Amino acid sequence: MTPTPRVIVVGGGVGGLVAAALLSHQGVRVTLLERAASLGGKLRQAEVDRQAIDVGPTVFTLRPLFEAVFDACGESLAALLPLRPLPLLARHAWADGATLDLPADLEAAVDAIGAFAGATAAAGYRGYAERARRIHDALEPTYMRASRPMPWTLLARAGLRGLPGLAQIAPFARLWDEQQRWLEHPRLQQLFGRYATYCGSSPFEAPATLMLVAHTERLGVWSVDGGMHRVAQALAGIARARGAELRCSAPVARLLVAGGRVRGVKLVGGERLEADAVIYNGDTAALAQGLLGDELSRSVPATSPAQRSLSAVTWAGVARTRGFALDRHGVFFSDDYGAEFRDLRAGRLPAAPTIYLCTQDRGAGAPAPDAAGERVFVLVNAPASADQRGLPPEEIEACEKTTFAHLARCGLQIAWSPQGPQRTTPADFQARYPGTGGALYGRATHGWRASFQRPGSASRLPGLYLAGGSVHPGPGLPMAATSGMLAAQAVLAALAGRTSTFGWRATATPGGTSTR
Repeated sequence: MTPTPRVIVVGGGVGGLVAAALLSHQGVRVTLLERAASLGGKLRQAEVDRQAIDVGPTVFTLRPLFEAVFDACGESLAALLPLRPLPLLARHAWADGATLDLPADLEAAVDAIGAFAGATAAAGYRGYAERARRIHDALEPTYMRASRPMPWTLLARAGLRGLPGLAQIAPFARLWDEQQRWLEHPRLQQLFGRYATYCGSSPFEAPATLMLVAHTERLGVWSVDGGMHRVAQALAGIARARGAELRCSAPVARLLVAGGRVRGVKLVGGERLEADAVIYNGDTAALAQGLLGDELSRSVPATSPAQRSLSAVTWAGVARTRGFALDRHGVFFSDDYGAEFRDLRAGRLPAAPTIYLCTQDRGAGAPAPDAAGERVFVLVNAPASADQRGLPPEEIEACEKTTFAHLARCGLQIAWSPQGPQRTTPADFQARYPGTGGALYGRATHGWRASFQRPGSASRLPGLYLAGGSVHPGPGLPMAATSGMLAAQAVLAALAGRTSTFGWRATATPGGTSTR
């Protein structure tokens, strides 16, 4: 009798959990090893004042993609994961008191932009939204579903009917330049240029194809009852119910290579586990730097420090807020967007950062926050250089003062609880994700080649497969989930000697958010 194949998944982020759930549903013996004390990877929560606060992804997008994953496991997303649609994508603010609410509904968004910037701006936005939709529709079947697409494979997958769509994706134009064709108002350029940061990139260096991220959000944004960590818990529950072994506090020291292929793993404590295949669901920078064994350094392309995506400085805590009418998601823009990204490119914190703020007790008809305080998460972009120069403490302190002073200028006062906020810096992210320098999104999406330089599901080393935000199709919760599905497909195909696919729905999109 043929023995049941065994697969080890290294890393309990969303990509690894999706792969574990799908493989175990197919009868594969799965062992998932997570170095942290809990599952979820970047989809994590911090406990402050005995309250769990989302400090990773804060929005749930591309719901049909997750429905496809749950369906492939014989489960219902709606039954396992209570979701609430958010009619408002975000409330945007500037220091002079201007605000713009951006609804998910296209016509409502056109009206809001018209009221904010005039009829010409509204018409320009309508054209921008249509352009973003066309880019999305051209890339979804040609880019997303391939395990590692290349320019020539995009053409082959598109076929004659798809060539006109591919001709319009503007891969050689920069996002900032292309959007100026549609968005004349400088504050709208700021607002929509910011979508590049969802991939940890600069709008001044990212390709115009990232316009589609705005379309992705307009397809729908949801909040998750109980917090975003429920996504990881639901996937873990599916995997466990099908026999997968999920082990936390189980750091892997190295991958075991013999006979020219990966054969298993060795844990920090010395335990050795053999496997027919290993899925590495961590940042591939660790592999390229030989942190899991010298033999692995050539299994994936290396990413230089200059090619890294952004990091962040964040604050999470319980606070009383007043003076500004908050919704669930808020963005407080700096006065000079170009200067912000010049600072980041130079390896320093912005002198005047744009600030993202999530108050997860608000939105979607949620009751008014408790008078004693609400959960608050604040984020500013930072360079990913924690394993090199790093950020001096005085620079981080200055950034903190500048950040909250800017919120005050926009009218928002934040009074933290006596415990104060929990601050996370690029050095903390580097400690959690070794080899990254604190980068949260793998390689930055700068230039037309960047999307094709991420490794695919199969590494260069037989027996080693890849998932997570640093591989194709990219960072963000939906994309990490997609990478897990592609990795599971690749493993099943290799084990069976055939092509294997799970059910897809035509909704997957490059983009998504890691930390919004």
